[in-house]
Formats: sequence, structure tokens, C-alpha cells
Amino acid sequence: MSNVTRSQNGMPPTGANCWSPYERLSQRMLDVSGDRGVLKDIIREGAGDLVAPDALVLVKFSGYLEHMDKPFDSNCYRKTPRLMKLGEDITLWGMELGLLSMRRGELARFLFKPTYAYGTLGCPPLIPPNSTVLFEIELLDFLDSAESDKFYALSAALLLLHRRLAPPEEQHLVEAAKLLVLLNLSLVYLKLDRPAAALRFGQQALTIDQRNAKALFRCGQACLLLTEYQQARDFLVRAQKEQPLNQDINNELRKLASCYKDYIDKEKEMCHRMFAACEDGSMVGGD
Repeated sequence: MSNVTRSQNGMPPTGANCWSPYERLSQRMLDVSGDRGVLKDIIREGAGDLVAPDALVLVKFSGYLEHMDKPFDSNCYRKTPRLMKLGEDITLWGMELGLLSMRRGELARFLFKPTYAYGTLGCPPLIPPNSTVLFEIELLDFLDSAESDKFYALSAALLLLHRRLAPPEEQHLVEAAKLLVLLNLSLVYLKLDRPAAALRFGQQALTIDQRNAKALFRCGQACLLLTEYQQARDFLVRAQKEQPLNQDINNELRKLASCYKDYIDKEKEMCHRMFAACEDGSMVGGD
């Protein structure tokens, strides 16, 4: 029988020399749940508002068991993590509470006691019964409850519009509705910092109206985020042609010019260093 006595809150007494790694780690962690069932250690601070209940979150996570180096669960191998809705898509109570304590860009480490994780039964064969688990979570972005509901409504609306068979005299109304939904979805994905998806929806909007300034602008913004500078310029110049006095478009063109200049300067610097290294090497290897 262990000679380590425990305090009333279930933690080993101060100075105990038989703590497990997770017990030692827990000593410097913040109590999120109020009963030390969910503990938190911030690795990198975030910014802005806390995650709202019912939000749609974009996160990277890895879950670990004590004394194991490899995660038993992780989505970090995915190029783009899927969006998850609080209260629906997240099964661990501890992760739900943990996310509600986070801000955009934050990276944190959490300990979840069994009650907030996989319970008394665990999750065979990976998770033993009564396991405390550690999760590292990075909050990339989130949409609040209103934005989340709008996103789902837009996605559902687009699906319905694609399926609708309208008579010829009403087809222009369906196309106009599709265009509006596609433009809004492109904007939502830009907010989520997912430019590839934003570009895809913007391009779909352009198949309906190839001169639509908003669609051209969204595509230009997405290409700029993807560092596809020539493509970004093409889209933005076309948008400017449609709306020459639009300040948002003109500002984005100035931003593009600045980004492209920085890119060219870095390329020149890298080439200069490569040539300098080659010259040094030839001198060292010369007669």
C-alpha cells in the first residue's frame, strides 16, 4: 500500500516524492473547472475575445496518456482541420470547457480527469479505465454562435439551391440567390483564414457573374493570403476595373504591392547569400 497520503482535494501533499509526471505537472496549472478536473497551462497567449458557447471552432489537438510519447488521438496530420461546433461535434466535456477558456491563436496544454474525459470505463483498447489524459490544443480561429448559425444556414441554403429545379423563367432568381450565398461563404472562409476554400467559393460565384466586383475582390484577397501574387493582381485589377473608386479594392492593391516588394527583397537577399557562399566555397577549394 502506498505511503503517500493525499489531501482532501485528492492531490498529493506538498513535498511528496512519489508524484507521477501528470501530478507534478498539475501543480503549476490553472484550475478551469473549479474542481481541478480540468487544468490548464498556457504555452502561447492568444488575443481577442474568449470562445463563445455554441461557437464553431477550428483547432489542432493531440491527446496523450501518461508515460506515452505518441498521441492516442490527433488531427495535426490533416492539412486543414475540420470545423467543429461546441455542444455537438466535441465529445469530451473537458475539451469543451477548455476551449471556452481560450482566445484566437492560443496554444495550451490541458489535463482532463476521468470525469471530464473517458470516465470509469475508458475507451478500449486505447484508453484504460479511469485515465487522466493530456491534450495540447491550438485554437486557430472560431466563429461566434451567430456567425456559426449563419455559416450552417449558408451551407444548407447552397445545397438546397443546387438541388432546386426551377422553371426557365425563375432560373435567374435561383442564380442570384446562389451568387449571394457563394459570396458570403467566401467571406466566412476568409475570416477563418482558409483562403483555398474562400477562393473556391469566389470562383464559383464568378461562374454565375464573371464581372462581379465582390467575387473578384474575394478571390484577390484569397490569392494574396496564398502568396499567389500574380493571380491576386489579376483578380484585383479586374475588380478595380468594375469599381474604380472602391477604397477596399484600392487598399488591397496597395497591400499586394507591399507584400510583393517584401517577397522580391527576400528572394534577392537569399540569392545574394547563395552566390556569396558559392564564391567563398570556390575560394576555399581553389589552388
